[in-house]
Amino acid sequence: MLPCVKDYRLKHPEVTVLDPPDAIQHLHNRQSMLQDVADLNLSDSYGKVGVPRQLVIKRDPYSIPEAVAKAGLTLPLVAKPLVNDGSAKSHELSLAYDHYSLLNLEPPLVLQEFVNHGGVLFKVYIVGEAIKVVRRFSLPDVSKRELSKNAGVFRFPRVSSAAASADDADLDPSIAELPPRPLLERLSRELRRRLGLRLFNLDIIREHGTRDRFYVIDINYFPGYGKMPGYEHIFTDFLLSLVQKQVQEAYY
Repeated sequence: MLPCVKDYRLKHPEVTVLDPPDAIQHLHNRQSMLQDVADLNLSDSYGKVGVPRQLVIKRDPYSIPEAVAKAGLTLPLVAKPLVNDGSAKSHELSLAYDHYSLLNLEPPLVLQEFVNHGGVLFKVYIVGEAIKVVRRFSLPDVSKRELSKNAGVFRFPRVSSAAASADDADLDPSIAELPPRPLLERLSRELRRRLGLRLFNLDIIREHGTRDRFYVIDINYFPGYGKMPGYEHIFTDFLLSLVQKQVQEAYY
């Protein structure tokens, strides 16, 4: 498919390409998708943005406990398929509570340290320079007591899509408070430049008990914008801005 798209672009330079296919493919691999966030290591007066510690397992499930111990990852661990191709299966999550249960996971996958975040995540939709943030219910926090009592692997569907909106829920203000707008603007601006993309979303969590410690746990290309409030106007403005820019470049 990619060679066909590239060939079409060469033959039709007048066609506006919203995002280059090579850049889109970069987000299909969870080993590489968060690297730009980690490299950015964003920290300012509004907060700090990082990624959870993670480990890639490509083959033998029997090697997972040793690899986890060697990497020094702390349980519980979130397991995600290595390939994020937009399918329902690629968004399935598992939560592993103990080292023995790690043997039941199915590589290739990414293991991320689970960060308690009050059971709420922030979906940050990016459409060009526009940013829209919504709250979604997420996995609940895991206490030390629960960790000591539970064992095994718990599997979940596509959590943030299956869950109801948390925007109107009666939440603790420290959990419900959105990430600072200036921090999100700087983060999205840097990621647009580094990723070379204009249409994507970030799944962000705030570490429970902190006000300014954030983690990007996933990046999705062209997510379900239909769930973004006001998407019709935002998308219309985005497409119009592209056309106007193209006209100006042709004129000058």
